[in-house]
Amino acid sequence: MPKPGELTFVAPRGAKPPRHLADLSPAERKEAVAELGEQPFRAKQLSNHYFGRMSNDPASWTDIPAASREKLTESLLPELMKVVRHVSCDDDATRKTLWRLFDGTLVESVLMRYPDRVTMCISSQAGCGMNCPFCATGQAGLTRNLSTAEIVEQIAAGMRDLKTGEVPGGEARLSNVVFMGMGEPLANYNRVLASIRRLTDPAPDGFGLSQRGITVSTVGLVPAMHRFADEGLSCRLALSLHAPDDELRDELVPVNTRWKVAEVLDAAWNYAEKSGRRISIEYALIKDINDQAWRADLLGRLIKGKRVHVNLIPLNPTPGSKWTASRPEDEREFVRRLQAHGVPTTVRDTRGQEIDGACGQLAAAG
Repeated sequence: MPKPGELTFVAPRGAKPPRHLADLSPAERKEAVAELGEQPFRAKQLSNHYFGRMSNDPASWTDIPAASREKLTESLLPELMKVVRHVSCDDDATRKTLWRLFDGTLVESVLMRYPDRVTMCISSQAGCGMNCPFCATGQAGLTRNLSTAEIVEQIAAGMRDLKTGEVPGGEARLSNVVFMGMGEPLANYNRVLASIRRLTDPAPDGFGLSQRGITVSTVGLVPAMHRFADEGLSCRLALSLHAPDDELRDELVPVNTRWKVAEVLDAAWNYAEKSGRRISIEYALIKDINDQAWRADLLGRLIKGKRVHVNLIPLNPTPGSKWTASRPEDEREFVRRLQAHGVPTTVRDTRGQEIDGACGQLAAAG
């Protein structure tokens, strides 16, 4: 018998994830069903069970003949990932899940319940290739991109658990999704975009979540940011800036050596203009590194008057890091300086810190 978190079959590293319903557009689902010798309308039935009813139990799909169910499940709903473990904190309001993918790769997602909403933080890559030195995920390096279905299935599993009351706190609905887990979303552009379509297309084509409840983060891949602006989406874009000057940002966010602060901010303002959404500037406050008052003033001058909001993030501890969170008085002064420039600013709640589930801590340890 497989142990908890083990898949019955683990593919070799480098193998391609098996095709899944969530990888396919509605038209492609019809084609796939027809290739199996089934009537094309079965695609809509199958989609309704997966996306509409959030059911992964073929025995309950009584509108589909048993023989067809088996064939459709085997070909279009393969097992992509297994839960290795759930770890909770914040009185069970925050739950981190470690997943083992079909090839043994490990990734993590975090579900957070608040009084007025439920948010899931999901991964788009296993590891990350951006190499930011203060981030545990970045220090681990990139293993591989996730498939569209591997991204979507993190959400599907969370939604099923919320629906059935498996998550402490009783039945609830998912309201927000943030692509702020492992990986740089815009480095896995096509699959992330397809996953957004699956999350937001109306049932049975997708889960019917609001685009306005989706946030996509980036360290500043400028060409992809411009491309994303042209997609006609109303998702929010979160820019991980972390320094307002090129000298420091080159060190903290190495991709800055290719696209400088001014160019990254121009791409962000372009997205804000085309989407109608304000940009979220993510800024991890690091003691004596980027938390000086003059840097707050510089940041304020760069972004004042723009459609923007700054999320200051007290640096979350990661193993072996030489850096730590800012002193409270420096954090308060940084906020004061930004607000003096008329920039809306908040300090992010460090949810999940004690279970290594907060920003920059996801490392998928087995």
